[in-house]
Amino acid sequence: MDRFYGFDLGDAESAVTRLDKTEDLVPVVLTINEAKSFITAYALLRDGKLLIGEGACYAPDATKRKERFKSRFLTDPEATKDVRSFASGVLGELYLSGDLIKSDDCCFYIGCPAGWDKTAREEYRSIFEKTGYPPVKIISESRAALVSACQSKHLQVGYDILNKPVLVIDIGSSTTDFAYIMGGKEVELKTGGEVFLGGGVMDEILLEESVKASPNEARIRKIFEESEPWKSYCDFAARRLKEKYFSDEEYWKDNECSQSVSIRQGLIPVRLTLKIDAEIADRLLNQKVERLSDKSFKEVFMDSLVLAKEAIKEKQPELVFLTGGVSRMPVIRNWCREVFDDAVVVTCAEPEFSVASGLAWCGKIDDELRGFKEEVSALVDSTTVEQIVEKHISELYQDAVETMVEPILEHVALPISERWRNGEIEKLSDIDPVMQTEIDTWLHTNEARALLMQPVAKWLKTVSFELEEHTMPICVRHNVPYSSLSLNSFLSMSDIEINVEAKNLFAVNEITWLIDATISIVVGLLCGGGGVALIANGLPGIIAGVVVSLLILALGKDKMQEMLLNSNIPNPVRRVIPKSYLKARMGSISKQVKDNLYEKLEQEKNQQISQRLVKEISTQIESCLTKMAEVVEIPLG
Repeated sequence: MDRFYGFDLGDAESAVTRLDKTEDLVPVVLTINEAKSFITAYALLRDGKLLIGEGACYAPDATKRKERFKSRFLTDPEATKDVRSFASGVLGELYLSGDLIKSDDCCFYIGCPAGWDKTAREEYRSIFEKTGYPPVKIISESRAALVSACQSKHLQVGYDILNKPVLVIDIGSSTTDFAYIMGGKEVELKTGGEVFLGGGVMDEILLEESVKASPNEARIRKIFEESEPWKSYCDFAARRLKEKYFSDEEYWKDNECSQSVSIRQGLIPVRLTLKIDAEIADRLLNQKVERLSDKSFKEVFMDSLVLAKEAIKEKQPELVFLTGGVSRMPVIRNWCREVFDDAVVVTCAEPEFSVASGLAWCGKIDDELRGFKEEVSALVDSTTVEQIVEKHISELYQDAVETMVEPILEHVALPISERWRNGEIEKLSDIDPVMQTEIDTWLHTNEARALLMQPVAKWLKTVSFELEEHTMPICVRHNVPYSSLSLNSFLSMSDIEINVEAKNLFAVNEITWLIDATISIVVGLLCGGGGVALIANGLPGIIAGVVVSLLILALGKDKMQEMLLNSNIPNPVRRVIPKSYLKARMGSISKQVKDNLYEKLEQEKNQQISQRLVKEISTQIESCLTKMAEVVEIPLG
């Protein structure tokens, strides 16, 4: 794709942006009928012409006028026709101005409330497709607003959207849209995601207060009864004045905040003065409204915040991100802080264009990610990972052996030796089967697995650093943070933490196949005459030293050892061996066992173990890379 268009079709206002793949650093807000933010309204004129935007509100020769139809899309079948007509008008204006060319390789990303399900989104998408738009994708307006903030560097430096839970609140003119984003992906909220509360409620109150105060009240009310478009136009002007007031309340305490609107209905225009002060501002927030079930804007908004908080089953948000014109009001941020007291609350820099800009960004990001994922797949399909793992596999052997031998001696061999000393094991030859079983059992305990994960995590870091030589260029080419494919970003010496459930990816069962492969070697080194190796060897003068010496003279060394192994040595004789000797003996044979284990691994098991381990570990790393690539959806710009 060469260009990406973002179309924020709002219930009251709309905006269109365009982002060129190679030329534009940021989305450009396009002008529709001389306005960047234009009224969502259309009119059919007597000559068959379709008019959109502000002019549609008061065109004298209109045979049909429609506005505020998006909020009725889910409930009113007629709204589909209205969306189609308005979308057709916008498309026509884009072609007419040259901002869109039919031969362009482009796509449109169009916003919808986060609460719309897949069926509603597909129905909405098909409207634009049938109207003649280039390829269309429907994206949550909340996600688009957040992407816009990330790309514009509006969020605090260092805030990692890929990992942190975020609640996006998009306060429109008719609805307030909630979206919970975790790890870059939207998570459905049981509230439905959308509350039928918007800044339009306050606009209506402000307009009503102004009409009451007008000397032309009767005539204005008659015009509003006869012309819904003129009422909507005045409502739009009231919204602009409201946003102007709440953007700097301190200033307007000592200055008049007002605006005059000329209503040209009939031969003589009528002037309506819109005015807002502290008293009226308080009524906008706290006056009970019939269509809100006799509740105020504040009451409904606070209730919706509490419901959203209760609906979040995962981590509570660490960031609450506000967008929409009403989000400029400081009191809105204060309310959010009351409910989400542990979260950082930030407001969108340009609420009127943030969604449209974010939609265009989403198009470019998706295009980048397609190429990014293709390259990751090519890397996974190659032998690169296997070659890196195989290159370093001997280091894993050594680190694992170094970590595991002494704990095996301490937790298995020493207790078994003490059991023999105490008479719980009858003969030295009985030690071998007991040792074999208990080494196997202990090596599969959580304690042993935790020990093994330390050298594994250390080793994986070494592998990951070399792997980054291949993953980092992929990330750079596609404007994705290189940490998105860095295993080291998610590894620690004490554990393995990856944002896609690393403990399942680097499954201990696969990694600890090394245990299964080395058990027979360890058992062979400690058993097969292990009783003599651990206890008798080096004990002349301790185990009835004189008797042992005599037996050697009478029977020879081999016969003596065979007899000792199969004899039930009296307990008093066994107790002659001090516990301290057994501990010292374990320390003295530790190096011997490690050296022999290295040698056995290299000589006897190398081919079998290496092939299996390289395959298992490489598969896990490749699976991890694939899943990490899948969660890269909202990269910080």
